[in-house]
Amino acid sequence: MAPARYNTVAIILHWVIALGILVQIVMGLAMTHLAIPIGLKFQLYQLHKSIGITVLLAVFVRVAWRLANRPPALPATMPALERFAAEATHWGLYALMFALPLTGWAEVTVSPYHIPTVLFRLVPWPDFPGLAGFAGGKLADAIATFVHTRLAFLIIALLGLHAAAALRHHFLLRDGILRRMLPFL
Repeated sequence: MAPARYNTVAIILHWVIALGILVQIVMGLAMTHLAIPIGLKFQLYQLHKSIGITVLLAVFVRVAWRLANRPPALPATMPALERFAAEATHWGLYALMFALPLTGWAEVTVSPYHIPTVLFRLVPWPDFPGLAGFAGGKLADAIATFVHTRLAFLIIALLGLHAAAALRHHFLLRDGILRRMLPFL
């Protein structure tokens, strides 16, 4: 018997957030590792900030939705260690989905460049509460950048683990786990 599916709202939120995170990863790597003209790099940073805050807001909605709507249970036949790994990975992803935008916001706030954030060139976004006094400090900027970057690589690793597990369930175990979250089934 196939496991129950996630509801439509949960599926939409999952894939919108996943797409936002994947775009952020590609954009972040491009901004920091490619020789991009300064004007384009500036635009990418502004878009990166806008998408990051959008992802943060979507994650708040997703967590609220999940608290109000229980996800389908894992199959009873799933080994205890696998259940633990699935839950730990999900909690780790949730923690990082909050931590990455927050550390990025902190990084922008303490940056010596003092470039304001205007979401999608429309909505002015404030500095991170309590950090404006550290603005322009090289140490605060270096710490925020270090933390944000390391968390980005951690989420890449967890996303790889999450995707590999989903594909394992779909192609090797054929237990319907992946189908519960696919939007087109």
